[in-house]
Formats: sequence, C-alpha cells, structure tokens
Amino acid sequence: MTKRIYLLLMAVFYTSLSSGQKNLNIFTDSEDVGAVIKTGSAKYEEGEQIFEISGAGANIWFDKDEFQFAYKKTSGNFILRTRAKFIGEGVNAHRKMGWMVRESTDTDAAMVCATVHGDGLTSLQYRKEKGGQVEEILSPVKHPQIIQLERRNGSFLMSVAKLGDPFWTVELPHLQFPEEMLTGLFVCSHEENVVEKALFENTRIVIPAPKELVPYRDYLGSHLEIMNIETGKRKILHSVTNSIQAPNWTPDSKTLIYNSEGLLFTYDLESGKIEQLNTDFVQSNNNDHVLSFDGKMLGISSASGEEEYGSLIYTVPVEGGTPKRITPIGPSYLHGWSPDGKWLTYTGGRNGIYDIYKISSDGNGDEIQLTQQTTLDDGSEYSPDGKYIYFNSARTGSMELWRMLPDGSKQEQLTHDAYQNWFPHISPDGKSIVFISYMPEVPAGDHPFYKQVYLRSMPINGGPIKVIAYLYGGQGTINVPSWSPDGKYIAFISNTQL
Repeated sequence: MTKRIYLLLMAVFYTSLSSGQKNLNIFTDSEDVGAVIKTGSAKYEEGEQIFEISGAGANIWFDKDEFQFAYKKTSGNFILRTRAKFIGEGVNAHRKMGWMVRESTDTDAAMVCATVHGDGLTSLQYRKEKGGQVEEILSPVKHPQIIQLERRNGSFLMSVAKLGDPFWTVELPHLQFPEEMLTGLFVCSHEENVVEKALFENTRIVIPAPKELVPYRDYLGSHLEIMNIETGKRKILHSVTNSIQAPNWTPDSKTLIYNSEGLLFTYDLESGKIEQLNTDFVQSNNNDHVLSFDGKMLGISSASGEEEYGSLIYTVPVEGGTPKRITPIGPSYLHGWSPDGKWLTYTGGRNGIYDIYKISSDGNGDEIQLTQQTTLDDGSEYSPDGKYIYFNSARTGSMELWRMLPDGSKQEQLTHDAYQNWFPHISPDGKSIVFISYMPEVPAGDHPFYKQVYLRSMPINGGPIKVIAYLYGGQGTINVPSWSPDGKYIAFISNTQL
C-alpha cells in the first residue's frame, strides 16, 4: 500500500458523545448509569475505527451499578466482539471494562456483562432480575485482549482470548431476558472520584444468520475489511446488505477485486469508488478468481451454462474484456496461478471426486492431475518462488494444510489440529501462510457461510500457529489470495445481518 493511500485510510475524525447525544458509529447513545459523580464520555475515532470510553463509578456489583455506557438496542441473537485495553496504570485494580447487555439504564437493572478488571481478573457477571444481586463466573484467562459476549437462543456465552490464542468460552444458560436489550461497551473506575479510560478497536455487533436461512439462496450483509498483519488492527472499507466475497489485492496496491451476485467489481483503495469489471458473456462468476503474479491477467471461475460441466475457468485482462475459456470440462474451480504465468491450478470434480489439477494458462494441452484422493483436496496456491503448491486436504479425517512439489510429488502435511483449515495464502515474501479455520464441529469437507471462524497464520514450513482475526464469516471470507503487495495487510469479508 502506498503511503498516500495508507494516510487516506487512516485519516482521523472524532465524534464525541455526552449523555443523550446520538450517532456514535454502531452505537446510538452513551450515558452515565447510576449515581456517578464524575461525568464519563465516549468518543469514536472514525479514521481508525476506535472507541475511547471514559468512566467513573463506584462499582458494578450487588444491586447497584455505576459506569459509562455506549450502547444501542439489539433484538434476538447477537455476537458482540472487541479488542480492548485500559489506558494508563489506573488507580484501582478492580476498574472494569467490557461488553454489557442490560434491560434498561436503571442502576439495578437485570444485566449480563463480559468483564475484564484492571488486574487482569476476567469474569462473566450477571444480575438475573431487577434489584437482584450480581453473580459471576470466573475465567482462567487473565488480561485478555479479545472480549466477546454472545446471546444464543436465551443463553449467554462469554468468550475471551489473549491475542493469538483461541477463545476460552463459558455459557450461562436460560436467562429470562426481554427480546430487545441495550447492548454496548462500558467502563467503570471502581472509584467514585476517578475517571478511567479504555480503548476498544475491531468492535463489531454481529447479527448472525437466522435458523431459517437457506445457504446459496439467502445471504447476509457483508463488510469488506483490511487488516494490518503486524498490529491486528482492522478497518471496514465498505458495507453492503447483500453478499460480496473473496477480495483480491492487485499488485499495484491500488485496487481490490471481489465478486457479488455473479459479477466482479473493483474497489479503488484511494477513492472508495466501486465499478463493475467487464467479463462480457461470463455472468455467473463465483469466489474463485485469481490474479497473475504480474497483475496483467485475471483468472475467473463461473457457472458455464453447460449442465454437464457447471463451473469452468476463464482468463480475462485485469482491466476487463472478453474471457478466454481454459478448462475444457468441469466442474473446475480456480485457486492458483504459477509465478511464471504458465500454469493454473484448480479443484476439479471428476466422477464425483474433487482433486487438484493444473493446466496451461493459455488453455493449450490437457489438464494434469496432481492429487488422487477419494476425499476432498482444494485451495491450491503456488508459493511466490514457484517451488511448492500449498493446498488443503481432508484425507486424514479433518481438513488440514498440505504442500507438494509442482508435479504433485512429495505431498506433506503441515497442520495437525482439531480445526478445519482451508485456503492457505502465502505472503509475498514467502515466509508465512494465512488461512481460515472453522471450528471442529464443522464437517471436514464443508466450508459453509456464516460461522464463527478464525483467520490464523503460521510459518511457511509449518510451526506455531496463532489467531490473527476473530470473525463471523466462512465461505467467501478469504477464498482467494488477498495479501497486499507489501505483505503488511490482508483483505477479507466478514458477515452480519444488516
């Protein structure tokens, strides 16, 4: 990313709220709850999408709460997630911050909150009814940066993690709360005459898919996001009520390319302008589109209209034009382009079995089968030096990351864990891999929409794995190579009902 584009993306604008004011980004109100002596405040830094909340208050405990609250009304199921930290050393070790859901702003309202204290103590605190006493469930995780509170069909789940670790989760079942609740972020100083401050970034209120949603017929809204790999800071660039999927980052650092409703679109990183990319007669593009390493060509996959084949692979100039058909048969789903531009790798369904194939990028010659498994092999991508093809395979019973030589030989497994790991994407310097991980309960051969997932990273040759993003997404989140050319950012899609 160029310095100019970075500065434009990170431009700072402050929106401040005192009690009763409106329009704090995802929140509608902020106010001091209870008999607070020192006035609190809430600010939103629009450029970096960070909340700064300052609050006083004696405590959140017994039958009386005092704190600063930035909130909105939310109904039904929801997932609240943020990355948080206190500012400064603090006066009282029991100062508190986190997510809160409550019936009203009355000081003794029924509520539940995911709470992190100044000394690192973390707990799920709750008051079952108005005027009742606060109870709590302690977490073994101290000083978590990632705080999540979810309502799921009448139960509440707190999930917390130190950045890089998977969640630790506890469930509080069957609270008899109203359908509509106040949901938001809070800060309590635990000292009547002291104001404490906390920062909250990567803050999301996710409305998940309803039970009646039919995949591939019904869709949730989408956020187009970028994330700094080193810091973990995320920025939403564009939000829509329909489905957008699988952003590529062009080698000139200027553009993201994504698909939506069968078409391809470009997002200009400097201006935010969106335009349709011309693919002529190919009008059923899916989320398997890959740029050549030199950025001159775009490989695309699309339903062909030929019932016996389904998805076929085409290539088109990156600025758009008339596509050239590459694969003679299908279904074929593109995933990789060799660094020298000579080969395309893809997942091919042949006789009901999905393996990895390659074919000349000019469409001349026969396809070459690289894997031969009865289980699914998918997500093939060349390393920048061309020495390996990385992919994911369910051959061991769970979906894991693998690699092989470009001729299909020396296939070796790289991950060995309980998660379902998909779509390895290699950093431009060839040193690390970013991939998406589904929870263990998802079937190995499935990569569905609308699940709680992790984006994780690991060294190129295998080794320690860390979580770099906690999000609601799945299919379409990161199906294609999406690193920025300088290796500092990745682009992806997260989802919510908008």
